[in-house]
Amino acid sequence: MPLDLSDDRAMSRRAMKAELLDAETELRLAYAWRDQRDEAALHRLITAYMRLAISMASKFRRYGAPMNDLIQEAGLGLMKAAEKFDPDRGVRFSTYAVWWIKASIQDYVMRNWSMVRTGSTSSQKSLFFNLRRVQAKLEREAQQRGEPLDPHQLSELVAREIGVPLHDVQMMEGRLSGSDYSLNTRQSGDEEGREWIDVLEDESDQAAHRVEQSHDRAKLRGWLATAMAILNDRERLIVQERKLRSDPRTLESLGDELGLSKERVRQLEAAAFAKMRKSLEAQSREVHHFLL
Repeated sequence: MPLDLSDDRAMSRRAMKAELLDAETELRLAYAWRDQRDEAALHRLITAYMRLAISMASKFRRYGAPMNDLIQEAGLGLMKAAEKFDPDRGVRFSTYAVWWIKASIQDYVMRNWSMVRTGSTSSQKSLFFNLRRVQAKLEREAQQRGEPLDPHQLSELVAREIGVPLHDVQMMEGRLSGSDYSLNTRQSGDEEGREWIDVLEDESDQAAHRVEQSHDRAKLRGWLATAMAILNDRERLIVQERKLRSDPRTLESLGDELGLSKERVRQLEAAAFAKMRKSLEAQSREVHHFLL
């Protein structure tokens, strides 16, 4: 069954018309896919249980994700289950697939809940999908006992109930209670108010820093030009071709051009670098002396 239909109702109708597999047929299809990579068997297995994937996807609509996207994620989870299913374990495919479908949908919901990453650890995932339900249950029980709960007490009870650290509960409460806002929203209601983006620190290079960089690059180019000027023509050619090209030439190719052996070219290169190093060190000492 294709997973890219634009109309989720049409997809649901097609899923409901799919065949119901008995345990023997399901097992035969699973073996055919695992052992023979029979794509027809895989297609039949996926199609038969797409109704299960759609049913599970519908339970996550309250998180605001488009139903069609939820169905597609459920279908991906179903296919992962088919890929990893081992029919020798004696478990029905539908039972095994439930975990993969749910995990795929939950990961999608958490990725798209907010532009700020909500978290993906097991405790964070448990909090994300159970926090509100557990809070409502604990508040209802406390109300029945006539024991009002303050926010801190409620958070402690939630942490104990779900089995997660208290700070994780407090952090998730903050994330779920807030929402994303555009940085282009104005700080005040009037049209003259600044946008929130205006108060963000500009992390790009400041003008003074750019000027310093430009000055330093110009100085380094001047030092390099002075060092190159003390070389003879042959040494300058070797340095240019070996170090200043995007695709440096080999010692052998330069030797062929100059009528020299590869070893002789290497010696000339080393001598040229020694001359340049001496020149650059002298220039840097002059700058250091000037600054002192």
